[in-house]
Amino acid sequence: MASLLPNIWHLRRVAETSAKPCHICYKSTTSVLITPDQKDHFYVCPGHLKDRGFCTPIIDEIEAAAKKKQEELDHEIERIKAEYAEKLKKRKKSKESSTKEKKGKDTNGKEKEISKDNDDDDEAVVEKEKNEKVYDQSHYDTFCQH
Repeated sequence: MASLLPNIWHLRRVAETSAKPCHICYKSTTSVLITPDQKDHFYVCPGHLKDRGFCTPIIDEIEAAAKKKQEELDHEIERIKAEYAEKLKKRKKSKESSTKEKKGKDTNGKEKEISKDNDDDDEAVVEKEKNEKVYDQSHYDTFCQH
């Protein structure tokens, strides 16, 4: 007795130049249903794929949930990055305005020079905050995985 084919098919798309007629209605199509072991295939048009009586997709709910969660996390990361960039811009503007106010004249009538050591310290603080946020996010991801 011949081995039976499983009733599981994978949808593949072929190039327009390789389009062949649908097995059911003979319209030209680029959609091919193929077995996982690639022993059998047939061309089917997208209209028949939508027909619930013809075939139904196998949806892996766990994979779909993981994909949705990843998209939400990516969106959240982008939002946090935007907020952080705004915060840095505001901090830079406030720093520039405060340096203009601090810049005055000394007793000889010459302008004072503000040391750049203060700027280096601020950059170190910003870098430290950034690293803490990254650590917090990875720590959160580690404990929130199911």
